[in-house]
Amino acid sequence: MLQGKVMLVTGASRGIGRATALLAAENHAQVIVNYNNSEAAADEVLDLIAAKGSNAIKVKADVSREDEVKRMFKEIKSEFGRLDILVNNAGIMRNNLLMMTRIDELHGMYEINCKGTFLCSQMAAKMMMKQNSGRIINLSSIVGTHGSHGQTAYSASKSFIVGFTRSAAKELGRYNIAVNAIAPGLIATDLTKDLAEEVRTELISNVALGRIGTPEDVAKVVLFLASPLGDYVSGQVIGVDGCQIM
Repeated sequence: MLQGKVMLVTGASRGIGRATALLAAENHAQVIVNYNNSEAAADEVLDLIAAKGSNAIKVKADVSREDEVKRMFKEIKSEFGRLDILVNNAGIMRNNLLMMTRIDELHGMYEINCKGTFLCSQMAAKMMMKQNSGRIINLSSIVGTHGSHGQTAYSASKSFIVGFTRSAAKELGRYNIAVNAIAPGLIATDLTKDLAEEVRTELISNVALGRIGTPEDVAKVVLFLASPLGDYVSGQVIGVDGCQIM
């Protein structure tokens, strides 16, 4: 489905990013695995892709730093000459009540979740506008669309993604660039692994499909939006939450 396409996945060494990189490679995309902290985990993703008979490269970059983002895109242009799909997956979550949230927690989530998405999209759009084609897929969250107790700062950072996506879709559509967001619900990743069992049980009880989601559940929707199946979809925020939110 992605034969000949070049895809950058930020935060691709774990969780949803990892699942997305693997599924894209299975569907014949040339994948750039972005990571910041764990080179070993990124190497493992490359090995798994190679085992499937595909090739990928890794690029270390902190998406919140403009100089590193520019360096990453310079490397992509040098290596591939183009970029067809950007998946803005890199993100962090810090949960706390409004009155207990520290400014450094707020700032950290803004830097990665908001600024990182903005910087990568800006650089990708420059390349895609010259090509007159491209896809930008941003990872938001159902707490960014509906809010959540104890997640005011995180919810705000993910709400940024919603407004950014819809505005960018309107701006970039004339260049044949589709911009969409995915809003995952309760997904089994590193961000949710430390939930207390009683909390996990209560959350799952609110999911109509009766189970926690997997990174692969989200990756499949990324594949849809990145492939020709999603040609006429833009400016949308697609929930992947098992009907936890309606």
